[in-house]
Amino acid sequence: MSVPLPNSTLTDPTSADSVLSGGLLASLLPDLSVGAVLGFATGYALKKLGRVVLLLVGLLFITLQVLSWFDLITVHWTRVQALSEPWLRQGSEQGAAWLSRLLTANLPFAGAFTAALLVGLRARG
Repeated sequence: MSVPLPNSTLTDPTSADSVLSGGLLASLLPDLSVGAVLGFATGYALKKLGRVVLLLVGLLFITLQVLSWFDLITVHWTRVQALSEPWLRQGSEQGAAWLSRLLTANLPFAGAFTAALLVGLRARG
């Protein structure tokens, strides 16, 4: 003969049914959804902005090369490389960490924001 077990979902506020029916998950959904939407939008905007910046850098390079071709200017590319290399190295080491701290400062939903930011950066379009 088996003894019936008490229904722990009715008395335990941390049970799965309680969490899904309006407990912890319901209180977190607004933060998670806002964080995900804002993270995706930020990632998508950074991706588009990055393309515009790369387009401008490419156009600047083409302009410099055309002016150099017609002997209007002389560009010392080894000097440009020597000047820009420390900045690029420092930016690659600290830039991502700085941007992450900047974008997630004072956000209670930083995890959802960061995950959606990465999705937005990888989105097509």
